[in-house]
Formats: sequence, C-alpha cells, structure tokens
Amino acid sequence: MKLKTLLAGLALAISATAQAAAVYGQNLIVNGGAEAGTAGWSGFDSYDLFQTDVYGPNWVRPSEPGPADRGQRLFIGVGARSVGYQTLNLDSLAGHSASFTLSGWLGGWQAQGDNALLYASFLDAWGSEVGSAAIGPVTPGDRGNQTGLFYRETTGYLPQEAVSVQFWLSMERQGGGDNDGYADNLSFIVTAPQQVPEPGGLALASLGLVAAFGARSRRRKA
Repeated sequence: MKLKTLLAGLALAISATAQAAAVYGQNLIVNGGAEAGTAGWSGFDSYDLFQTDVYGPNWVRPSEPGPADRGQRLFIGVGARSVGYQTLNLDSLAGHSASFTLSGWLGGWQAQGDNALLYASFLDAWGSEVGSAAIGPVTPGDRGNQTGLFYRETTGYLPQEAVSVQFWLSMERQGGGDNDGYADNLSFIVTAPQQVPEPGGLALASLGLVAAFGARSRRRKA
C-alpha cells in the first residue's frame, strides 16, 4: 500500500478533534521545528511515534544540508515506520477561497532509502476527506546520496467544505538498523483571499478617477 494512501486512511479513522484555530499569515503547525520534542503531536496505536534529537554525528550534522534557521533539534523516525498527527480547526476560514502553503525540510541518510512525508488531510464536518496535499518523500537521488534535509513546498486552496485539517508526519525505514527519515521546520500557512470590490464600489472608484482626471485637465488649461 502506498504511504500516501495509508495516511489518508488513518486520517479518516480518527475524528477531527480540533487543537487550535486557524489564523491567516502564520505557521499553523504546532511545534513544527521539533524544538519542544514531540509536544503537539499524537501517536497512532498501530505505529511508533517519531522521536526528536539534536543535530549531530548520529543523524544530521549542523554543517550538512538543512534549514539555515534549523534550531537545535529535528524529527527522526523510530522502528520500521513512525507516524504522528495533529488537527487544526478551520471553522473560522470555512467557505472562503483562501490559499495555503505546506512546506518543510525532509531528508535521510546517505544512499539509504529511509524517508519522511508530510501529509495534510482536509476534512468536512462529518470527518470525510475532501482534499489533501503532501510534500515528500525526498529520495536518495533527490539528495545526491548525501545526508541532509532539503526544502519541499506545495500550494493550493482550502476546500470549501473543509472545517479542519489533519497533519500527518510519517517516517519509513527502507534499509539499515535505524529509521533515518528526517524532518524539520514544518509549516502550514493560510493566506487571506484578496478582497474583490463590489460592483457599486468599482463604479464609485471609476467616477472618482474621472473626476480627478477632469480636475487635472482644468488646472492645465488655466
């Protein structure tokens, strides 16, 4: 089963209990930088919850590829597969044509295929998935077989029916003894839709421009 399909199924298996309310223009993933350990993330009974650790020789060195503002810690996989999730309430944004950016730094160890994936599942009032977005995985080929984290980003629009979104972070081990799927600086930012003036407002604005142009023309003739 593909990892994305698995995470979508897990999202539908859990009720959308909101942990925070959405606000435009700021990162809405709680503890997306791993600096507070695994705080803000919940585990799932069938899988291990990922861990966090400091940058260093056991994982990713501070000198190896990764975010410039990486802080002290990063997310690291545990066992064959690690999964953690958190839920965000979108009620205050429901029905608006707001756009979003889902981003993060994902990576792995040398030529090993261990990887991380961040999945966003948009849910309606009945807990059914009405849209999704994902970044990752970053393959060894993407990394040039070097250890490190690399930036990934995707954008889209909030589904009109969505009242919440669940973020799923998953690490998968494909070789070696450790699960070397890595992630850091995870982010989900919603941008307010641009306001389109009402037809009456456009007409008034046009009249204002005409009046201003007429006044300038009269001054030039005087």
